[in-house]
Amino acid sequence: MTVISVIVGSTREGRFSEKPARWILQQLRRREGVEARLLDLREFPMPFFDQPVPPAMPGRAPYENATVRKWTAAIAEADGFIFVTPEYNYGPAAVLKNALDWVYPEWNRKAAAFVSYGGAAGARSVQQLRETAIELQLAPIRSSVHIPVATLWAHFQGGDVEAGLAELEVAAKIMIDDLLWWTAALKTARAAAA
Repeated sequence: MTVISVIVGSTREGRFSEKPARWILQQLRRREGVEARLLDLREFPMPFFDQPVPPAMPGRAPYENATVRKWTAAIAEADGFIFVTPEYNYGPAAVLKNALDWVYPEWNRKAAAFVSYGGAAGARSVQQLRETAIELQLAPIRSSVHIPVATLWAHFQGGDVEAGLAELEVAAKIMIDDLLWWTAALKTARAAAA
């Protein structure tokens, strides 16, 4: 069984991210051999990273914060990820960047995909996250889903968000196909190297 975790990258009140996160989770659950999990950052209220040594430090002791340990364990259990990210001021939400920064070896050599929204449909946020992902030894795939501003505005105006998301099913299929291909390849390679 392949475990793909969908990470809700916003904790803001009235957030939009829950809707595309649950939508892409349902797309994943239609796939055979995939266990799709939702990781909502609201359920992992971590402090801003402030430790004396970085997560990448070899031989580092586990962090003492119980929420960080729970988050790290959830990341370790996944074979691949879909990040649902807003774009705030040309980048991802600080809470998502912080969640990335708390973990290192558990991210390594796993595939990552992105569903985004906001200014420029979240493309600039995804670009920054791709660079961070590479530094964490994640393998960001090329395909992604960028939600048009009209669908985001529908959320704030009480409109039909589901109709807007349904128009993105072809892009979601392509992204999930690519993610699962890379996830399988990397899972095989990790097992061979163990």
